[in-house]
Amino acid sequence: MHRRKEIALVMAGILTGIAVSGPASQATAGLMANACSQRFYVNEQRIPLEAYEINGNNYVKLRDIGQVVDFSVTYDSKTNTVTIYPDKPYMEVKSPAASQTAPGALSTNTDGSINVPQDSSRYIPQACDVIRCDDGTNYIITDVSRYDKNYFAEGPVGPLPEAACDWSQFDQPELPKAEVSRFNDPDGDYIFIRNLYETHRMLNSLYNAMGEDDWIMQSGSPRMRGDGTPWVHIELTLPEDKIGTPFWPWREEAVPGALHSCPGGDYYLEVWDVFKNGKFIRTEYNLR
Repeated sequence: MHRRKEIALVMAGILTGIAVSGPASQATAGLMANACSQRFYVNEQRIPLEAYEINGNNYVKLRDIGQVVDFSVTYDSKTNTVTIYPDKPYMEVKSPAASQTAPGALSTNTDGSINVPQDSSRYIPQACDVIRCDDGTNYIITDVSRYDKNYFAEGPVGPLPEAACDWSQFDQPELPKAEVSRFNDPDGDYIFIRNLYETHRMLNSLYNAMGEDDWIMQSGSPRMRGDGTPWVHIELTLPEDKIGTPFWPWREEAVPGALHSCPGGDYYLEVWDVFKNGKFIRTEYNLR
């Protein structure tokens, strides 16, 4: 038997139930689903799988298992048919907003807690994730139902902006550490995770806005100061003496609007994922 098929069958046996996205899942519509507390590992490497406990069984999307183990899963909406190809590699099914959103590999500690990625790859929080904070404590995430619904948001924000000009000609700020800061007060237990992936969304938007601004661009090149440094200086953190203007959810016009209203000078950008008592609250974009 092919190795992929062996692994797939073993995983299907370990997971008491397997849910497949699509109309077939509607059979369970009358049952109560709760985020399960199980953690999943492949060869001792923790993998982010979305799982739910329904009627005493754990359910994971078959397509997610195919991605992890590397076998092909297809769905034919016309015939309402799911087909598994054990000997074919996994092929991602992309929607227009799916690019650049795949979660990166997470490193874990000996106690199973997660270290958020420092390479600006996207971390998508899951219920039951245990996050290692900068103060050495662990924080348990219990509810991520708002993750793609940041107050008034209609859904996921989509892929990062692509280059509409030569970004290399602009100021190149240093990427900060993905901090995980924890605060306790009478109102609740908070963590703030610096979201480097969404920081790139703000930076890319700023670059594109600079490239189309007639005041900043002079004969195809960015305006420079008298000392030869770029007229627009960018920092990806807010100094303690600066107060940003936070907003959420993400708005495409926010960064270009701020730039065009007052082009030039120093710009400070940062993004935080905010959790309270284990519940995801919002992704907060800050601009100064």
